[in-house]
Amino acid sequence: MNTINKARLLQNRRWRIRKKVFGTAVRPRLSVRFTTKHIYAQAINDDAGTTLVFLSSLDAVLRQLKLKANIAGAKSLGVAFAEKAKAAGITAVVFDRSGAPYHGKVKTFADAAREGGLKF
Repeated sequence: MNTINKARLLQNRRWRIRKKVFGTAVRPRLSVRFTTKHIYAQAINDDAGTTLVFLSSLDAVLRQLKLKANIAGAKSLGVAFAEKAKAAGITAVVFDRSGAPYHGKVKTFADAAREGGLKF
């Protein structure tokens, strides 16, 4: 399978998920994306098309921890994201896994965000 076909399949999975998952001001969409080196998470209000909270492993404080895009990094970032979201007044979200399978680091991030106090 070539990389163009893999990218197309990933995009199709993203679209299939996004048809069902929609964020509002009361319950924004928590989108998480893992690259080979970093983790990106954001709470999005799809009604207004705005990002309410954003956090990544490139953040100055988290960069000192040298987080990687693995299970340990996902757990740390999930807890940190939940704290930042709660500080912004967000308590409930809908989870968008961005086409990634719900196991391993994606599941660890979601569980850590739940432990941090987010409801989804």
